[in-house]
Amino acid sequence: MRTHTTNAATATATARRAAPALLTPQEVADLLRIPVRSLYVQRSAGRPTPPGVKIGRHLRYRLADVEAWIDDQFGDAA
Repeated sequence: MRTHTTNAATATATARRAAPALLTPQEVADLLRIPVRSLYVQRSAGRPTPPGVKIGRHLRYRLADVEAWIDDQFGDAA
């Protein structure tokens, strides 16, 4: 049984390293320095927001996507 526990722990640790960083709407709002409500309102109004995905009832964002979206917003100014 000890081997099974060790293998499961190793698999979990490997999955954590391989999985992309997922951010909550609050974390994205904090990164953008805007109220989380503004993020939701802009998204529901069809205004530009970082690309996110619904996982069940929860909205999540990949850190790389948020960073790329920020860079796109600056266009040639960056």
